Amino acid sequence: MTNPPVHATHPALIARLKRADGHLRAVIEMIEAGKPCLEIAQQMQAVEKAVTNAKRALIHDHMDHCLDAEGSETDRAELRTIARYL
Repeated sequence: MTNPPVHATHPALIARLKRADGHLRAVIEMIEAGKPCLEIAQQMQAVEKAVTNAKRALIHDHMDHCLDAEGSETDRAELRTIARYL
């Protein structure tokens, strides 16, 4: 049994990552089928961008809803830590 999403934005984030997963599987199939490297590189760039955008959305959501920058030293430390991933 899975836990429900923590934030309202998580279902959209999950959908975005599932699409990226599908694109990544397609890239693997392209490599296995011997498709041109330029086409593969273009698709890999799209996968990378999709994952980067999903990561950014997750981090911004966490910063907006989970951390109190004016609050505890623990929250400020976590903010500094998670901001490194942007």
